[in-house]
Amino acid sequence: MSVEQRNVQIRPVREEDRDAVMELASQLTEGVADWRDPGAVVEAARQWLAGFFGPAPEQRGAVFVAAAGGEVVGVVSVNTHRHFTGPVEAYVGELVVAPRAVRAGLGRRLLSAAEDWARRQGVRHLTLETAAGNTTARRFYAAVGYREEAVRFTRVLD
Repeated sequence: MSVEQRNVQIRPVREEDRDAVMELASQLTEGVADWRDPGAVVEAARQWLAGFFGPAPEQRGAVFVAAAGGEVVGVVSVNTHRHFTGPVEAYVGELVVAPRAVRAGLGRRLLSAAEDWARRQGVRHLTLETAAGNTTARRFYAAVGYREEAVRFTRVLD
């Protein structure tokens, strides 16, 4: 049965989701600049996500998963931080959907869960970043109403 035909539930992450969430994090290298270490990108995401597991989560914020037929097929993390201009806003750290579940609307549903969480925190903005080379993600975010706000430049120094 395809993911589109299953009853997909968006819910807060649970301890038993740990392995599946960590496996999904390995997909967060799409479009990463060639001078960045993709393994370091994945490890940073895994470290961040690991803080949400256990009886007393180390991280403030929330992680939601998309579960289809008892299988985790997507994850989003959201937190708050202070923008450099002063206001506190929400920030999506990771959003990933399993390849077999892409185009089933799960990215939209996970992002919606993050937006709902942000509203409950009383913030007015939800921001996120993606690699400049990740054209799939950039098109997705634009399609669901996100606008590019900043452009980051990096120069590799000899």
